[in-house]
Amino acid sequence: MKVVNILVSSFRALLRNKMRSFLTMLGIIIGVGAVIAMLAIGQGAEYSVKEQISALGTNVLIIFPGTQQQGGVRVSAGSATTLTENDAQAIMNECPAVRYISPGTRAGGQIIAGNLNWATGIEGTGADYLTIRQWPIAYGDFYTEQDVKGATKVCVLGKTVADNLFPDGTLVGQNIRIRNVPFKVIGVLSKKGQDPMGHDQDDTILAPYTTVKKRLTWYPYLRQILVSAASVADIPVAQNQISELLRMRHKIARYDQDDFSIRNQADIVATATATTKILTILLASIASVSLLVGGIGIMNIMLVSVTERTREIGIRMSVGARSKDILAQFLVEALVLSLLGGFIGIAFGIIASTLISDLAKWPSIVTAFSIILSFGFSIAVGIFFGFYPARKAAMLNPIDALRYE
Repeated sequence: MKVVNILVSSFRALLRNKMRSFLTMLGIIIGVGAVIAMLAIGQGAEYSVKEQISALGTNVLIIFPGTQQQGGVRVSAGSATTLTENDAQAIMNECPAVRYISPGTRAGGQIIAGNLNWATGIEGTGADYLTIRQWPIAYGDFYTEQDVKGATKVCVLGKTVADNLFPDGTLVGQNIRIRNVPFKVIGVLSKKGQDPMGHDQDDTILAPYTTVKKRLTWYPYLRQILVSAASVADIPVAQNQISELLRMRHKIARYDQDDFSIRNQADIVATATATTKILTILLASIASVSLLVGGIGIMNIMLVSVTERTREIGIRMSVGARSKDILAQFLVEALVLSLLGGFIGIAFGIIASTLISDLAKWPSIVTAFSIILSFGFSIAVGIFFGFYPARKAAMLNPIDALRYE
């Protein structure tokens, strides 16, 4: 009954000044809502990055050439001329954990189709490229292994390129010119969207890597080799097999560094996830400042309330209320403010995250953890900032309190 009486008394005291109580809660409402919204944005960004990375393909390993040195200066990764078609063929033949492989090179240039043109990149790939990337054809066909071996002048357009060069949609069987070399369009890729770095994956043209090498770049080496392991469990096995094979083929001594690098999806996911987690923590930390401001607001109002109700406190003590009863009453009042603010703040945060997702087209995910964390923080703020005013009220001298005007 004592607890019920304290709660009833606390609510009555707060309802005497409804506007002041609401304005005091506002800091907690904004703080809790901001923390939930920021965590939702961070979680959404992490999910989006993982989805985009998974769109790179299944069980993917990417092999790049190493670095080269020029006059003692190390040039960027991928600058060495170490990967060849024979390396790719050896990987496919001698690495049991590898299921698919696609040698790769790239070029860029102005693409001309009739009276329209478009500047984009041309990716030279193998016939298994779409299988590795899990990238279906929207319509038309993809080139075959025979096209790759024969360096056939055929190509497949990304959705962005197709829309800009053939706005009427009739493009399969049409010819385009890449660096004045005619290519026949045999298909269009389905829409893929942006990659983890924000680049438009649909703004590309795919062609047999042999054709790109012989007709466009005249560069005898490979820019990369795309590999798909037989399963997720085989990714580290495939990586070790490829590393040992290439070291042997390139005659790299035991203690010398590799002249190539191998990256897998796990590495990319770990890096991207670490970045988004730092972003989430930063956003939540900034938002939590408003919770502290709300706590200071509670302390300020409770101190004012103690001053205004000094005579009331004296009367309560004179009729038998103990110091711990006064402490409990004012502490409960502070907790009620923070709890009500927390509940409203949770609703505000969920609504805010939904609006941000809808208006900014930014993914947001509200998790139970973010709600529990924000609500727990609001309770802690109420207890921490409400304790000093409650203790001050409890320590008042009854006689001095009764004489207070």
